[in-house]
Amino acid sequence: MPEEVLVNVKESIQRAPNTNQSILGISHRSEWFKEVVKETENNLRVLLNIPKNYHILQLQGGSTLQFSMIPILLLRGKKKTAEYLKTGYWSTKSIPDAMREGKVKVLYDGENTHFSKLPLPSELSYDPEAAYFHYVSNETVEGLQFHYLPGLKDGVPRVCDMSSDFLSRPFEVQNFAIVYAHAQKNLGPAGLTAVLLRDDLIHDAPDNIPSMLNYKNHIDMGSIYNTPPVFAMYVTMLVTRWLLNTVGGLEKMAQINERKAQKLYQILDLHPGFFQSHGEKKDRSIMNVSFRLPSIGLERKFIGEAEQAGFYGLEGHRSLGGLRASLYNAVTENDVDQLVDFMTGFYNKNKQFTIGTQNVSNSLQL
Repeated sequence: MPEEVLVNVKESIQRAPNTNQSILGISHRSEWFKEVVKETENNLRVLLNIPKNYHILQLQGGSTLQFSMIPILLLRGKKKTAEYLKTGYWSTKSIPDAMREGKVKVLYDGENTHFSKLPLPSELSYDPEAAYFHYVSNETVEGLQFHYLPGLKDGVPRVCDMSSDFLSRPFEVQNFAIVYAHAQKNLGPAGLTAVLLRDDLIHDAPDNIPSMLNYKNHIDMGSIYNTPPVFAMYVTMLVTRWLLNTVGGLEKMAQINERKAQKLYQILDLHPGFFQSHGEKKDRSIMNVSFRLPSIGLERKFIGEAEQAGFYGLEGHRSLGGLRASLYNAVTENDVDQLVDFMTGFYNKNKQFTIGTQNVSNSLQL
């Protein structure tokens, strides 16, 4: 969380603004909280220039629940095929639930390259009659991010999981039928999932959808169909307010994020036989920098010394191993500068373990 937001949250836990209650005890049915929901929606519309024909929902269940809700809406009972890209850990997770609702075709499978790159546009062949097309914009585990817009221009609904790069940079909402993003990245604390849903999609929804999985119910009740995560939604409102008023919008946020990533990738490229970047350069994520060191023992040493120096969460995901630095919006440029200084010092103390650059590609597969 941004420092400014944390200060506001601390105060609100004791007494929320314009109330005599803690934010932890305020009713989700109160007019005060309805204004929180309304402001968050308004802030998102301004930040992303969201058209009026898109609903903004604040749901629960994380992206994992969206893996089910989306194919239930767009694939259940249809004779069409849904098209998916399998580009990393999370896009792989999104496919099985879709297969329970109908036919699924995987247009690209990066598993045989250890998810070290994304497909080129020329590698993808789309069906203009597909039920929908789904992809993950940023693979947090592998540190891969799309820097072009996949999918057909017209006709087939484009669905995107933006959980880890939502609000990190601007994008054209009109290019998507559904965008979803769970929190605890750039949006807010865990417990909230934002969904941008084009209005026409709900008109032909199946009539056998369980109530909590029916987008229409959440739309009709203004994201308060059941008891919502009040605290998470309030903090998310503060984050959107911070992006608007302090940062100055998503264009400026994107510039900051680009600078942060450039600084970190620069040291990886300076010592490629020591800091071994996982993904191909063209697909590098500005949010998640995944890399390896010459040995697992050295990686453990790196993590231990990093924690002593005040850097936490640098372990790679359990499915990939190695190391990972996440550069979400709340991470400042000064934070990155300090991390780069630490990495430079760690390299200077251990550079005798550097391997030949010709062996780097092989070591990345260990």
